[in-house]
Amino acid sequence: MPESEPVGYWSRKLEQLGLELPTVVPPLASYVPAVRTGAFVYTSGQLPIVDGSLVATGKVGSEVTADQAADLARTCALNALAAVDGLVGIDSVVKIVKVVGFVASAPGFSGQPGVLNGASDLFGEIFGDAGVHARSAVGVSELPLDAPVEVELVVEVEG
Repeated sequence: MPESEPVGYWSRKLEQLGLELPTVVPPLASYVPAVRTGAFVYTSGQLPIVDGSLVATGKVGSEVTADQAADLARTCALNALAAVDGLVGIDSVVKIVKVVGFVASAPGFSGQPGVLNGASDLFGEIFGDAGVHARSAVGVSELPLDAPVEVELVVEVEG
């Protein structure tokens, strides 16, 4: 958060962008949405779930286009931020440190970095310089529930 900005800066920034963090997606198995250790929050992988339902299924490069997958990665990113918010509050974010994205890829699809730009660009829109991060974009054969994309975060937080 810029030092000159008052408490609540990121919440107001989301509002200015017309974005609302969704309700935290309940875990699908034996894990929690996010954990904190020291100054860092680690999120579990977040799928493109909206209002309790997976919004798309299939492989990127066949049933799902790269552009659609980038939009899904943005949804995953909002879900990951919701997990951070649910644990420590969005206004405690200091920096998005690392983004890891998994793309269920059809044979021959190699556009995983472009897909993950959907998440990365969102973090830039919201957090500016504090949203610049390291990233891995990994192609996989399957994801839970046949989701096309999954995103997880490492976030530095205050205190």
